[in-house]
Amino acid sequence: MNPLIVLTTVGATFDPLPLAHQLVEKRLAACVNVIPQIQSVYRWQGKIENEMEKLLLIKTVDARLAELRKTLLASHPYEVPEFIVLEPEELSDAYKAWLLSNV
Repeated sequence: MNPLIVLTTVGATFDPLPLAHQLVEKRLAACVNVIPQIQSVYRWQGKIENEMEKLLLIKTVDARLAELRKTLLASHPYEVPEFIVLEPEELSDAYKAWLLSNV
């Protein structure tokens, strides 16, 4: 199993905690960090938008990625959810062992 980090954003008024708990309870993620306030500038439907959002950093593994994607997209509030997968170049042995034992 290879550790991965999945990034997604949600609106500033969306409560991501039920979703984060669901992902951890189902062992689709070992951990979900919620960064409560980021500012995003993006193009949407031909217009440049400037919105406050929350960023979720989801720690998972490749073997759980498909089910994580399915669960996340089914519960996501956006019409076009962000789903970016990053592969860490290096992890401490202790953190990697913890992550692998919790998904």
